[in-house]
Amino acid sequence: MTENDTYKTIETATEPVLFKDKNSKFFGYLFPVLNKDSVKHYIETLEKEHHAARHWCYAYQLGTETITYRANDDGEPSNSAGLPIYGQIQSFGVTNVLIVVVRYFGGVKLGVGGLINAYRTAAQMVLEASTIIEKTINIDYLIIFDYKNMNTVMRIIKEKKLNIINQKLEMDCQITISVRKKRCRICF
Repeated sequence: MTENDTYKTIETATEPVLFKDKNSKFFGYLFPVLNKDSVKHYIETLEKEHHAARHWCYAYQLGTETITYRANDDGEPSNSAGLPIYGQIQSFGVTNVLIVVVRYFGGVKLGVGGLINAYRTAAQMVLEASTIIEKTINIDYLIIFDYKNMNTVMRIIKEKKLNIINQKLEMDCQITISVRKKRCRICF
């Protein structure tokens, strides 16, 4: 049995999309995120940018092996906004993403079914407009060695085609390498 060591995500934020339903406007935003602090930052930024909006509903998913997620209805009827947005994240199979749908109320109530459709559609549109990429799950290793062993260490790194992500080359050397998860057992 082979272990999956890839995941789908986005590299950069996507241009916002607009979905209209009965005079209400739903602006969909998609951001790459790695932690809850960046989620909070993007939501606060959109609240300032769209200060006249009624709702800033969102969903996010973080992680590759241990998944963390949240869906928020921001005052809309229960499960009518955040979960439909999160459903699209799951449908597209992406992680480390945040989708925020900003709603401007148009004066006509949509009902729970209409809200579910509108939030789901805005999330789907912004995901379709994005560039989804596949990344590998990597494990970082810190190698500590004496300077006299530099040639040996560098030869092994080159032979194994390992990716150096940080290095400190002094009398006591340190090199941090990143190894694709499925190669970890065969590298060392």
